[in-house]
Amino acid sequence: MHAVILAGGKGVRLRPYTTALPKPLVPIGDQHAILEIVLRQLSAAGFTRCTLAIGHLGEIIRAFVGDGSQWGMAVDYATEDSPLGTMGPLLQLRDRLPETFLVMNGDVLTDLDFADVLRRHRASRAPLTIATYVREVHIDFGVLTTDASKVVAFIEKPSMDYRVSMGVYGLSRATLDGYTAGLPLGFDELVVDLLHRQNAPHTYEFEGYWLDIGRPDDYDRANAEFTSRKSLLLKGV
Repeated sequence: MHAVILAGGKGVRLRPYTTALPKPLVPIGDQHAILEIVLRQLSAAGFTRCTLAIGHLGEIIRAFVGDGSQWGMAVDYATEDSPLGTMGPLLQLRDRLPETFLVMNGDVLTDLDFADVLRRHRASRAPLTIATYVREVHIDFGVLTTDASKVVAFIEKPSMDYRVSMGVYGLSRATLDGYTAGLPLGFDELVVDLLHRQNAPHTYEFEGYWLDIGRPDDYDRANAEFTSRKSLLLKGV
């Protein structure tokens, strides 16, 4: 099984933590880098090959990970000279990828079964499988429902639930056909294109533990929770 980890972003939302370190290498809990946790999880799940798409401060990532042998994996690299979006780096890798593979952001902290995502994707024969999670969003304002010039309903600081992408995907190589290597391609653009072609992605609904370490509050939460959840996150390692 092959995984591609997207680790080329600048981590702007996570500054100042990412001023000197690429976001996948910021430490969690007892000094494990996020990327180290992900690689250990992938190896325990049976993944034997991994491609790291690197950009900003990529040489630091390359120096940290090396050839992946310390996790029992074969790791290679793809460097993006300019930002290519979420899916853009895959276009340059296309000839090096198997027929189906896992794609994930390099800043995801979760106990998701990565191998099962890829198995379910293969079984579905879908162009794309998106791991999803229910995220509660708090609105810090009183929300009004209006009709012409009248207020007809009011809710004080409501919470709303949305099913969101976890930043983990099963992808088929053929799904990349028709896109040009070297040009940006976002996850959003790919999904809209698939819907337009009536070739809808499948979902992998997940109810376990997930944090996207892209914002300071989520990073602080990850550090606070990691020790108590370490056995869950690194089960089988």
